[in-house]
Amino acid sequence: MTLLQWFIFFLAVQVVHYLGTWKLYQKAGRKSWEAAVPVYNAVVLMRIINRPRWWVILLFIPIVNLIMFPVVWVETLRSFGKNSTMDTILGVVTLGLYIYYINYAEDVKYIHDRSLHASSKSGDTLSSLLFAIVVATVVHTYILQPFTIPTSSLEKTLLVGDFLFVSKYNYGARVPMTTVAAPMVHDTIPVINKKSYSNWPQLPYFRFPGFEKVEKNDIVVFNWPADTVTKFFDRSAVGLRKPIDKKSNYVKRCVGTPGDTFELKEGVVYINGKELILSGRAKLQYNHKIYSKAGISSQLLLDNGSTEFYRTFTLQNLTSNEQLNYLRPYLRSLVQNPDGTVTVTTSEKGIPPVLAQKIGIGAQEVLTNILEANLTLKGAENIRKATGIDSVVRYIERKPEVVFGNSTGTKNWNSDNMGPILIPQKGQTIPLNSENIAYYKKAIGEYEKNDLKVNGDEIRINGQVANSYTFKQDYFWMMGDNRHRSEDSRYWGFVPEDHVVGKPVFIWLSLDQNEPWSNISKKIRWERLFTTVGGDNQPVSYFKYFLGALAAWFIFDYFRKKKKAKAKA
Repeated sequence: MTLLQWFIFFLAVQVVHYLGTWKLYQKAGRKSWEAAVPVYNAVVLMRIINRPRWWVILLFIPIVNLIMFPVVWVETLRSFGKNSTMDTILGVVTLGLYIYYINYAEDVKYIHDRSLHASSKSGDTLSSLLFAIVVATVVHTYILQPFTIPTSSLEKTLLVGDFLFVSKYNYGARVPMTTVAAPMVHDTIPVINKKSYSNWPQLPYFRFPGFEKVEKNDIVVFNWPADTVTKFFDRSAVGLRKPIDKKSNYVKRCVGTPGDTFELKEGVVYINGKELILSGRAKLQYNHKIYSKAGISSQLLLDNGSTEFYRTFTLQNLTSNEQLNYLRPYLRSLVQNPDGTVTVTTSEKGIPPVLAQKIGIGAQEVLTNILEANLTLKGAENIRKATGIDSVVRYIERKPEVVFGNSTGTKNWNSDNMGPILIPQKGQTIPLNSENIAYYKKAIGEYEKNDLKVNGDEIRINGQVANSYTFKQDYFWMMGDNRHRSEDSRYWGFVPEDHVVGKPVFIWLSLDQNEPWSNISKKIRWERLFTTVGGDNQPVSYFKYFLGALAAWFIFDYFRKKKKAKAKA
């Protein structure tokens, strides 16, 4: 909806409110015209129902107002003696229109000094629950949002299983564009797995001022611009057109800001012709191929931080489906050998010796002479120096791939070599031609909502032949630190400013997905609890300080209550 459409809708709501309540305003000792004045009528209504005036603000906060409107309808009914359960149900299920009936058909009396306390324990519980939901929704939407790292695209910097707090206020809180949605969930309601929102109506994009801008090296949470999937990990169900703020949440590192020229050479990022120097905490990873005539030790890779490679085992005495069922969570492939043994591949975790002993099998690891592993440059250098290692070669893609700006595969671009590409900046005018329109087509047509048609060398924007375009918003280039395990701007291009969600600031919990809860000492990555996300230095856990502060509070509260009890005695 446009601003004009929203203004008309707002005025229509005022008319509906006036027609349904003007008599009730009179019975409460107010003037009937007060029910017709936008915003002021809400302030007066708060006085009528004996609720604080700051509730008016909640009526204009998207998502929160979906909770507050039913509350105000019920409070209005109770202020005029309609306290029964049936009155409450009718007030809610008719979307407040039951008040019309009370306004015109019944001679109700205003209860000036009605009690605001719930008449039952269940009512008191419901009121407390509603208040908690309102507060949590405001915090979740405008201040801090919890977020979980689901993939390894930032591995070593952020790990799968990290639980983050994402700040909305650093870059400025974005007002929800989707106005009808379940609070505190994203695009799907848990358990029932149903869509959590309505596509209509949509608010125009608006962001409150922040105290910083997105800079190069920032880790940023944003809505995945290319998202058309129903579920995050299910790419089979595509074609869903989601509102911007209901697209899947991604987290990547910003490597290019508005106005920059991005280029990727041999897997290295260049901005405006210079190599991008990342922060000290960033740990880039690349695929490497390791060669050794003596065989490559998995422990050597693990000791040097590799968490993405395959191991091979020969299994003996694997004779039953029951044994196989125990092993399935660890297996990537399985081959039956003529001699009765079984060759399997696993992740870097391998097969736990305790499990092998429990189910009565023998598991002998096979050391291969050539192995592919994902490594940091430092880890690769350490392995290169190890005894028995012949060479370690960083993989660089040479063949053309279908990447952003090369959808036809005619350029020699791929995930390690592409560009240069100019990243659009708000207010920047760029020339358009048959070569560069591939970079900006989606931004001009979809993100900035123009009617764009390309016919050979002719480009038409909103029906007019165009040889240039001035952008309406800023754009960013986002990439994962795990270069060969990241779906990022190399594949789907620019991230528009209106897709930016916030800045991860704090890891409050980190769980190793490969460890069972029975092994809690390893399941919880204790060294990552209460660590900051940004910075150049190595992360430091503030968990012990949190525990100390919590203990001090409980001690203080204990003595405070004890002193208060003694004073009463």
